[in-house]
Amino acid sequence: MAQESPKNAAAEIPVTSNGQLEDSHEYSFNRNLKCSLPVGLELSETKITSHGFDGAKEGVVEAGQFPSSSASPKSSVISPSSAAAGRLAGQGCDLIIPTGGRAQQKSGPVVLADEVKNPAMEKLELVRKWSLNTYKCTRQIISEKLGRGSRTVDLELEAQIDILKDNKKKYENILRLAQTLSTQLFQMVHTQRQLGDAFADLSLKSLELHEEFGYNADTQKLLAKNGETLLGAINFFIASVNTLVNKTIEDTLLTVKQYESARIEYDAYRTDLEELNLGPRDANTLPKIEQSQQLFQVHKEKYDKMRNDVSIKLKFLEENKVKVLHNQLVLFHNAIAAYFAGNQKQLEQTLKQFHIKLKTPGADAPSWLEEQ
Repeated sequence: MAQESPKNAAAEIPVTSNGQLEDSHEYSFNRNLKCSLPVGLELSETKITSHGFDGAKEGVVEAGQFPSSSASPKSSVISPSSAAAGRLAGQGCDLIIPTGGRAQQKSGPVVLADEVKNPAMEKLELVRKWSLNTYKCTRQIISEKLGRGSRTVDLELEAQIDILKDNKKKYENILRLAQTLSTQLFQMVHTQRQLGDAFADLSLKSLELHEEFGYNADTQKLLAKNGETLLGAINFFIASVNTLVNKTIEDTLLTVKQYESARIEYDAYRTDLEELNLGPRDANTLPKIEQSQQLFQVHKEKYDKMRNDVSIKLKFLEENKVKVLHNQLVLFHNAIAAYFAGNQKQLEQTLKQFHIKLKTPGADAPSWLEEQ
């Protein structure tokens, strides 16, 4: 049998990471491997590469060229050693694979990063919840219209909402009529002003009818002036009623719509909970009942909050409506009465009482000095 070379004897000595000898299974493993090779074959160099992170094979032993010409060089594949794995785990090191693919050691604690949330999955979950909620609400609405489903009704609050909707229609009708009156009065005032100018021109050119044309010119100009004053009062009345109808009442009705949507959701989840409670109770249905109870409680709190908000807004709206309409109706009455009675002073005093300033013709356009 051939005598073992000093190089092979040195290759059998296992060395740990700190340079000390270790009498373990690693030494026996290397000795058995050496004995299993044919006589005359020598290992020039041996290294172990771990592919645990990016490769399918682990514990690949890469062997260098053998001096014997009869055997072709090839790598031997062995299973990883449990002792080596335990030693690596005991040292608490991180294996970092660089771009070259060879494993390196880096001392330090292991840090596990949190998984990044996928925005697409979050959006998908939101769409799923929205679709489920829409399906439940649609089913509840159809059931109510067909007379099969029950709905929660607050009789006092529902009556106040119905009165508000009916009053809004009536106020909108008054607003349209007042706007029509304002348009017609504006046309009449414009015609009276043109007629007064025509009479004044004829009074200067017709000496025999100078006084008659002059009286009519003064009368038409006075009527046009009083008409402009009345027109200012009517426009102020229209602006106030328009604010009340299309802003204040509309804002309250928007809250009412949110309340009705909350009521439909509340009834939809209440119906689901009642159906689950009527069914059997086992290991499969109990989690569903508990989840349905939680959703029902959430929508019940939302419904109670919206009902309270609607009650408060209806109360404040009623107080504001009475105050605004009282002042505007007094203004409208006094202005119309003074105009048709021919009482110019009372008409002007009515506008001063409500702090109404009339716009003179051409006042909106800035002068050439202001433009500079």
